[in-house]
Amino acid sequence: MRVTVNGTSLFVDVEGPALVPDGDTMRDKPTLLLLHGGPGHDHSIFKPAYARLADLVQIVYVDQRGNGRSQDSDPSTWHLDQWADDIPTLCKALGITRPIVLGWSFGGIVAMHYAARHPDHPAKLILQSTMARMDVDQVVEGFRAEAGEAAALAAKAFLTEGTPETFAEYGRLCAPSYSPDPAFPSPEDIQAMMRMIPNPELTMNFLSRERFDLRGELRDVRCPVLVAAGARDPITPLASAREIMTGLPAGARLEIFEESGHFIADTEGERFFALLRAFIEAP
Repeated sequence: MRVTVNGTSLFVDVEGPALVPDGDTMRDKPTLLLLHGGPGHDHSIFKPAYARLADLVQIVYVDQRGNGRSQDSDPSTWHLDQWADDIPTLCKALGITRPIVLGWSFGGIVAMHYAARHPDHPAKLILQSTMARMDVDQVVEGFRAEAGEAAALAAKAFLTEGTPETFAEYGRLCAPSYSPDPAFPSPEDIQAMMRMIPNPELTMNFLSRERFDLRGELRDVRCPVLVAAGARDPITPLASAREIMTGLPAGARLEIFEESGHFIADTEGERFFALLRAFIEAP
């Protein structure tokens, strides 16, 4: 479906019912709102893996403003404040209260900013493979450690120049190191990328020009937070997850996946989804 949100139209898909029969009544299931990475990617990266949670939650997938099938918007509105403010407006339009919000990579950046700007809105927050600030040197070192000097130089060129040429070299030299799995990218990984509707202009502009730093506002987050990080993630290195934890109030939880890079659900899926289920079900 398409939902009008703050002057644009967002693509939304839903998996599972919000109400289920429970004896002589109908029981509400919590809503899990998934925010995809990129920017310039879309919700399809979550399918089909995250569907295994549909027995526990109603899953709401959304292509964020300027992304995927939600392309009808003014590029001047493609910034963190707007992406964050779109979430409560979208939830109001859909009748969702107290969502559990999971943000992966760029989606995690948006999720953190949303939870700080609207601290009473989310019930819980899941931050998967993400960062609270863009630290180019930290990311470059991540690629150096996982893929060598050529990848490090390609990452630095892309993150500082953001041209089509540096983007192409980044894809060639850096993208294969997003996962330490020797089979990556598998035919299934390639198919998943092919299903995506990309917006490369948005990707290039955001990653090379946006120098956000959310660390100071993380203290405003009030809901329970789970941070999941891959120990071998070059683009959102483990140091980034530790920075997030430093900024969050006491009680936030960090789970490190030693065998994973950026795609935890692929490399350590059983543990990852068991962790999500336990966090969602916890009071």
